[in-house]
Amino acid sequence: MNNVLIFIRRYAHFLFFLCLQIFSIYLIVHYNKYHNAVFSSSMNQFTGAVNTQYNRIQEYLALKKENEKLARANEQLQNQQLRNFENTDTVQRLVIDSVALDTLGTRRKWMYLRAKVVSNSVAMQNNFIVLHRGSQQQLKEGMGVVDPGNGVVGKIIEVSDDYAVVISLLSKTNDFKVSAKLKKGGETGSIGWDGKEPNLLTLNDIRKSADVKKGDTVLTSGQTTTFPFGLPIGTVEEVIPEKSTNNFKIMVRSSANFYNLQYINAIENLEKDKIEGMLKKAEKKIGVN
Repeated sequence: MNNVLIFIRRYAHFLFFLCLQIFSIYLIVHYNKYHNAVFSSSMNQFTGAVNTQYNRIQEYLALKKENEKLARANEQLQNQQLRNFENTDTVQRLVIDSVALDTLGTRRKWMYLRAKVVSNSVAMQNNFIVLHRGSQQQLKEGMGVVDPGNGVVGKIIEVSDDYAVVISLLSKTNDFKVSAKLKKGGETGSIGWDGKEPNLLTLNDIRKSADVKKGDTVLTSGQTTTFPFGLPIGTVEEVIPEKSTNNFKIMVRSSANFYNLQYINAIENLEKDKIEGMLKKAEKKIGVN
């Protein structure tokens, strides 16, 4: 209390002047219409600004609760999304190969069967892809597998009722090679993988006489019953002459992105059994075991 009295005594003249100043302003505003209007407008603006800032502070303090509400609502909506409920694929479509089988123009038919990828590896020496579609949905061992853009991915090697396992092109095993052709020159070789960099394949058995350059397209040759002719495998990244042979070692950047496989198409050759049956009969006639 003493401090208050000391403060008033010390600044008495200033406080008295301040009171007179406020009183003068009051008289001017109260008895002058113009000044009253200006003062009212200014006070309204000031009050509005104060209220705006106050509301912002209240909104900021309430953000935590609002975020919790939004998170709960988002969780409920996410759980209602159709993608959380998965049925086994049964989609199929027919694709007609452009290569004529005889002079009458008969054309071989291929069936594409869509499947969802549920597991995929790229870092192993032999990589595998698991599909949520199996024998009950028409998948079979030996079917070729491509991505939605028809880029070659691999071949089915194991099938259960509702799942299938694909051996990826990113595998060093010699049990799976894809017959490939250079689009520009037509030279044929085989595609493999050296186990080093994913999405970078190796095209072997191409003679050094071939005119091959970086950027050239590599396609399936159509010389097996697994893949139709002309599916994209990749583009030439580097051409390396082998010292010990008369061939090139050609590095190919794959068309399929093995890091981001979500859906694939398994390809069924509807003429496969007929072709393989004829080959077996021919082998038997000439005594090939």
